[in-house]
Amino acid sequence: MADQGGTDRPVRLTLAAGTTPRRLQLVDEQGTTYTLDITPELRTAVRGDSPRRLETPMSSSIRPREIQTRIRAGESAETVAEAAGTTVEAIMPYVGPVLAEREHVAGRAQKASVRRTPGEGTGQAQSRVLGDAVAAHLRGRGADPTTVVWDAYRRDTGRWVLTGTFDTDERGGIARFTYDAPGNYVLSDNDDARWLIGDVLPVTAPPARDDLQQVRERRLAAVPAEELPLGDAALPLGDAFDEVPAAPAPAAPADEPLRATAPEAAIEAEPDTLATPDAASDAEAEAEAEAERARHRRPVQKKRGRASVPSWDEIMFGGGDQ
Repeated sequence: MADQGGTDRPVRLTLAAGTTPRRLQLVDEQGTTYTLDITPELRTAVRGDSPRRLETPMSSSIRPREIQTRIRAGESAETVAEAAGTTVEAIMPYVGPVLAEREHVAGRAQKASVRRTPGEGTGQAQSRVLGDAVAAHLRGRGADPTTVVWDAYRRDTGRWVLTGTFDTDERGGIARFTYDAPGNYVLSDNDDARWLIGDVLPVTAPPARDDLQQVRERRLAAVPAEELPLGDAALPLGDAFDEVPAAPAPAAPADEPLRATAPEAAIEAEPDTLATPDAASDAEAEAEAEAERARHRRPVQKKRGRASVPSWDEIMFGGGDQ
């Protein structure tokens, strides 16, 4: 310390009474007292340790711990800086270590073994180490394995996710694997991941058709096209062959004389087949006989209570007592 008189002669200071853990009281040879605050930098200098990196002051709405948590979860430094209302350079002291951690985890995951989830197909790659499986598959497709960009991020559950962004002449996408660090294995999470390691994608079975639909198709195939009503597009499939019950023909009254049962169209087409006069007279005679028998039948008298039961003669001969 320079002398207060303006000379360059150093001043020897010694501890004086009144020194506290936070403040030093020093006195020179002339009896002048000096006060020196004890700061962390002073303590470090006294111990001989290297000076610690001072925290960079930043005006941010997000705490440093939250910044690192969001970067570890997969967000970019630009996104976090924008959310914090600051610049990327201001948060890089906190972002850098986390990005190095993600790169380290991605490298470890590529050396992990590949496991299949239930329902996955049989893999064609012989090696089940992730990095070797990807390299073998891409070389077999004429692609460069080094073009895959690997990254990793951690979910809220603590499980790491490995991603591989690739773009080949045959296919491109982002493969996603779940990485179990304690077990040192990975599981493919999407079709891009299964393709990247050479696993055969499962073939989806066609949906089963309805049994009634199959029956209708067989019935339609059995009918020639020229016999379809109004062509093939007349009715939807199955509607053209639905069975509709025919309406019953009206019964003729009991007292009406019997007539020929041939249709009118047949009578007009074949006029020579009309009934002869003898046949018509026989029909009229039969009708008159039936009407005579009906006049001699005794009507059944209705009584209260039980209905009357006809006698045996009435059942056999159709008439009652004269």
